[in-house]
Amino acid sequence: MADTQKLAERPKSDAKVYIDAAVGKDDESADGSEAKPFQSLYHALLQHLDKPAPTYLTRVAPKEGSADGPTWEEPAKTAMKKAVGRVDIYKKKQAKEQQAANKDEEERQRRVQNLEDSKKIVLTEDPSLPPAVRIKLNNKSIELGDQTKKGTRVKVYGRILNVRAQKNATFIDLKDGYGTLQCVLPAGNLTKTYDALLFAQETALVLHGEMKQVPPAQKAPDNRELHVDYYKVLGAAPSDLDAISNKVSRQSDPWNVEMLDNRHLVLRGENASAVMKLREAVELAFVDTYRDMDFHKVSPPAMVQTQVEGGSTLFKYDYYGEEAYLTQSSQLYLETVIQSLGNVYAIEKSFRAEKSLTRRHLSEFTHVEAEMDFIEFEDLLEHLEEIISRIVDRVLADPRSAEYVKLLNPGFQKPTRPFMRMKYADAIDWLNQQEPPILNEEGNPHAFGDDIAEAAERRMTDIINRPIFLTHFPVEIKAFYMKKDPNDLRVTESVDVLMPGVGEIVGGSMRMEGYEELIEAYKKNGIGHEPYYWYTDLRKFGTSPHGGYGLGLERFLAWIANRHTVREACLYPRFMGRCKP
Repeated sequence: MADTQKLAERPKSDAKVYIDAAVGKDDESADGSEAKPFQSLYHALLQHLDKPAPTYLTRVAPKEGSADGPTWEEPAKTAMKKAVGRVDIYKKKQAKEQQAANKDEEERQRRVQNLEDSKKIVLTEDPSLPPAVRIKLNNKSIELGDQTKKGTRVKVYGRILNVRAQKNATFIDLKDGYGTLQCVLPAGNLTKTYDALLFAQETALVLHGEMKQVPPAQKAPDNRELHVDYYKVLGAAPSDLDAISNKVSRQSDPWNVEMLDNRHLVLRGENASAVMKLREAVELAFVDTYRDMDFHKVSPPAMVQTQVEGGSTLFKYDYYGEEAYLTQSSQLYLETVIQSLGNVYAIEKSFRAEKSLTRRHLSEFTHVEAEMDFIEFEDLLEHLEEIISRIVDRVLADPRSAEYVKLLNPGFQKPTRPFMRMKYADAIDWLNQQEPPILNEEGNPHAFGDDIAEAAERRMTDIINRPIFLTHFPVEIKAFYMKKDPNDLRVTESVDVLMPGVGEIVGGSMRMEGYEELIEAYKKNGIGHEPYYWYTDLRKFGTSPHGGYGLGLERFLAWIANRHTVREACLYPRFMGRCKP
């Protein structure tokens, strides 16, 4: 009633405002004229809150059977009261929003003033304090103080992982790539500087202070914290809209386009950096294990003029007017040195121009390859089982790499030996015997001679759920250099090592030994033998039974770290359509 009274007390005007709920235009395009009446009385009242009150007229339809046209009358008191009530709610909401806006503006002004005042605060290191000892955050041998004794005064460098500003102190979780450390800035000038008010995730700084034990009932990494007495910002990071948390998200798929474009920022995250640290541990485990097994490391060329895995996947380029390629594999070069070096290995980049976007394919990948002399096929299988098991054991035996495995793949169990052996022909039968059968890429049952597709192979591996040595593939679907099985000339002495969750991580075989047989293989595959003279010569000058394999480091890492795609196992993945950043 009071609001109705207030509306009635406003100055009157001679204007008339028309409302027609039946045929009126939508309120936004109406102007309140008889030709363009408003649709609602509520909206009409809103348009004249701060203007002299017009006369409101609503359309009244003629009585049924009447020949008279519609008329315009002032709204009924109940209709006006209802509309005024809605207007009152609207006004209160507007007032509340304005009050909140005013409060926000006051807070903004206060913050601006605080920032201006903070620029006057200059921190200086107290010269009476003992010199600070520089440490990395994983150094746990520093003496910790408590309420009864002093701790070592240290200097640490790092970036802000998290920051929590509280009334009595500001807490910073610092990271440096080696560990994390809780740093406590007591309330006072340390928390009032311009830099402190703008602390943001990834800000780089150096902090000095005393290392102390965390008080009872409180928690912090390694049960310690740095009580800061001085710090300096070395590189500020943006906050608000430009903050790193608005560019990359822990919840986002690390292989989507936005995350791949921001890979340089994604790598700062805990999981992504843990994968890279585990990758280093795995690669070093290969180096150490090969050394233990008396293999020599070699570094073959990446610029070549021969193919290994088929011409369709070669990256071709002009090499001083000659046609050349990025290597698909170092295998052929490894074969050339086993005669003088014995068993050898290489860990190098390989390149495959496969137009494939599966989760296990890359255009550039790290290839762990080895070649062994004077062996038989069973020796090759036993070696593969041994080295894979040793690598896993070595990674899990190291506390740091074991911690990364636990973080990334807490349910990981090292494979039990012996690994399952399954011939290609038996795998074809197994796929067709499932209910329903696992079909090939054409949607038909698998037949001998099919190149088992990735999806079918991975499904079989996941169902069996253990490492599989898939052996004896048909000659037609394998590389030209693979040795035929003397007991079945339809197939090769070849092996793929399949792991649950990933599929193939290793491909290997015995190599052809005979000169004439190799020449015939070149012809059959449409390959000119002249560029391979140096490889063919191996069959002239003391040929021997030998074999080897190639292991995809990223696939191995995806298996042990339970990554959905090998792209997560690369620093900067390269695949079809992706060559940045």
